[in-house]
Amino acid sequence: MDVCCNVVSSFIVFQVLYHNATPRLSILLSCGYKNLSREQKTEWNSRCVSTIHAVVVGGLALYILWFDDPVNKDHIWGDPKLVKLNIAIASGYLIYDLMLLIWHWKTLGDSFFLSHHLAALYAYQYVLGRGLLPYFANFRLIAELSTPFVNQRWFFEVLRFPRNARLVVLNGVAMTVSFFLVRIAVIPSYYLQMASTFGTAAFHRLGLGPQCAWIISSVALDILNTIWMYKIARGCWKILFASQKYRKTKLSQEFIEK
Repeated sequence: MDVCCNVVSSFIVFQVLYHNATPRLSILLSCGYKNLSREQKTEWNSRCVSTIHAVVVGGLALYILWFDDPVNKDHIWGDPKLVKLNIAIASGYLIYDLMLLIWHWKTLGDSFFLSHHLAALYAYQYVLGRGLLPYFANFRLIAELSTPFVNQRWFFEVLRFPRNARLVVLNGVAMTVSFFLVRIAVIPSYYLQMASTFGTAAFHRLGLGPQCAWIISSVALDILNTIWMYKIARGCWKILFASQKYRKTKLSQEFIEK
């Protein structure tokens, strides 16, 4: 019952943020928001909510990883109380975001995001329902810490910031580095921890359903993360190359003028 209440509460909070809070705050904090089209405002509000979710869930995931001893000692059956709360917040957000994607498919529709959300919800229901695999479920949520930089890149683009602007370049580098660290670099560690549980009594207690959900959803999410990493790395390289080319051109013009 508590789990359902937490998921529903999370869903309602994110709906309120999307429909009421972010439009009003955006008008106050960004003069360019008023000039956006209706479709752009829809995505703007969606990304603002996404950033808030990422900071809350990612921050709580780090806290659990550092300080929740029961979960860190028993990766499969550790006390999942705090992890359940974090997963419930994430699940409420995913349900809200799925509805938003479907309702505004022409503006926000993305098959990769749809696949990501469905795979995550499929895996999370085992954590919420039976408290299984709290360490691994929480570990996946650390990936959200790269999301604010991804969203900020879009904000800069829609506000027509020059791609060679210092803030844009710095955010592009931060986005690439953070995405790599929390989604790609952790892959070996994650699967080593997973492999260390194979054949143990705790692993067999899971049953075939949770075992398959755990392994299949993990592999699917990491394939998507690898695809996104490739796209982000290409984009970052283009920004850095364009910025370097612009600076060289500017220096040449200044030298000629002198």
